[in-house]
Amino acid sequence: MERVLVTGAGGFIGHHLVKFLKKHGYWVRGVDRKHPEFEKTSDDDFKISDLRESKNCMKACKRIDYVYQLAADMGGIGYITEYHAPVTRNNALINLHMLEAAHTNNVKKYLFTSSACIYPQYLQNKADAKALKEEDAYPADAEPGYGWEKLFAELASQYYRQDYGLKTYIVRFHNIFGPQGTYEGGREKSPAAICRKIALAKDGDAITIWGDGKQTRSYCYIDDCVEGIYRLIQSDYHNPMNLGQGRLVTIDELVEIVAKIAGKTITKNHDISKPLGVMGRNADISLAKKVLGWEPKVLLEKGLEITYRWIEAQLLKTGRL
Repeated sequence: MERVLVTGAGGFIGHHLVKFLKKHGYWVRGVDRKHPEFEKTSDDDFKISDLRESKNCMKACKRIDYVYQLAADMGGIGYITEYHAPVTRNNALINLHMLEAAHTNNVKKYLFTSSACIYPQYLQNKADAKALKEEDAYPADAEPGYGWEKLFAELASQYYRQDYGLKTYIVRFHNIFGPQGTYEGGREKSPAAICRKIALAKDGDAITIWGDGKQTRSYCYIDDCVEGIYRLIQSDYHNPMNLGQGRLVTIDELVEIVAKIAGKTITKNHDISKPLGVMGRNADISLAKKVLGWEPKVLLEKGLEITYRWIEAQLLKTGRL
């Protein structure tokens, strides 16, 4: 049985990935600073560990064939725009120590999870911005803190492949969402935040939306995400690859879709004093289609319905509905 390490296994994507890999017959070790928040872990071996420390990375990689490096200090736009220094420091330490540990322990394959935040801000200053291709990353102008560190870690991963022969893979996530993810507290992404706000609102209420509502994004459902990750590490493609959904929607449209799911009429109060991120971001996934034969199968509306019902159930459990 092949042995897999998933770092960040206590987080949203990591938890779903562990379940996926277990169903595919792998022995899985999960490592994180916390257990999954909403479900019991299904890992064969789960370790609470701080991967900012080299010794912990070395221990995590022992007797491991494949590494999925998802561990990161991250959150929604409010979080990553407020904490540039700690986010950069924490993620740089994790990523450098994990690469060295994988190389030292002769790991066969190493997948690094990057982000659409690496793409130049000058290409994303309009709501109707063109879909981003992998080669658009340079000339670089990444988002401060989080985006620059991700771009640096991409390069470090490529250097370890070039210099040491470590088979590295790089995936760039574009707004992954779904159930089992953080939906409050400041680290949540926009789909979860909107689902929570609408679930808590009464029919006819107003909710606060960050920005003018015209900023655009594309959103990829978690089941499609983990399928894409798995296909990538099975391939022979080692350059960065987008993983997302090519359908662009405005934040106002996202609110309207969720309100329809909830069966509520919702008014929007736009707060332009809050962090907005880039004005427009969309994923060109033609490379993933060509190389992996992969494209998202779950429609945005279906994914949002599943996510909304799950968040609604969590709020009911805690007595807030």
